[in-house]
Amino acid sequence: MNIETLYQQSLNTRYGVTEKKKQELDRLTQEVLNANGSVQEYQAIVDSLTEKLTKLQGQLASAQANKEQALNNKNSVDTVIDNAKNLMQNSKIVIAEISNANGDIKDTAKQVNSLINKLIYAAEIVNKLANLIIRKKATNPLISNELITLVTQSQTDANNAVALTLVALESVFTSQATTLESTAAAELEDEQVNRLYNLLVYGDMELAQATNTDDSSIATQINNDSIKSYLYEAYTITSAMYEDVLTAVNDTTSQLNNAKASLSKAQVKLASLQSGLAAANAAALAS
Repeated sequence: MNIETLYQQSLNTRYGVTEKKKQELDRLTQEVLNANGSVQEYQAIVDSLTEKLTKLQGQLASAQANKEQALNNKNSVDTVIDNAKNLMQNSKIVIAEISNANGDIKDTAKQVNSLINKLIYAAEIVNKLANLIIRKKATNPLISNELITLVTQSQTDANNAVALTLVALESVFTSQATTLESTAAAELEDEQVNRLYNLLVYGDMELAQATNTDDSSIATQINNDSIKSYLYEAYTITSAMYEDVLTAVNDTTSQLNNAKASLSKAQVKLASLQSGLAAANAAALAS
């Protein structure tokens, strides 16, 4: 084999080695480009999910505040209803007690009136007796002055007793008038409390009796129009909204964690490929 042949073989070998290195560098470069594209894609996903999660967390805080406010309103209306129910019961007790007191006052008035009639009759007898004794005293000196004094005092006492009893009867009438006013006030209070209770629970006082009938559709409509039903429904709605947003937050958080993990792997792969490409370039330049 001559020198020319050997030289040609040497050129072919060197060309083959160089072409192979170039192909390897091209392959590594393409892998780096692909890995970089993956990193950018995952980074975009992470950025998008991070922004979405931030918005959802704000919505979750708002939904939680709405849910808590709705719960407070629900608890408040329950308290008001309980208080109204207690006030209704107390009103009926007061009305019954006032009615009993009014009956007692009427009986007392009758008794005082009967007593006055008897006192007036007794006073008239005492006055007639006193006048008779005083006239007899003028014609019969044997009648003692002490008797005249006693009779005169009895006359005064009888008249005073009648006067005092009249004052007592007037007080009874005043008490009776006060009791009647109290009855009217208690009945008005009872009416207003019933109206409030029915408005809270049924939504309509005039149709509230439907709950005691067989017409369940009317009763349901009434209950659905009540303040209680509105506040209960508001709590149900805000609770459902909170749960929906919470589910979205949890799902997005899981997606973001997975995307971050994928991004981390892609970054590690990119760094490894970049190191391999740098080493290959260095080896190619050294050969």
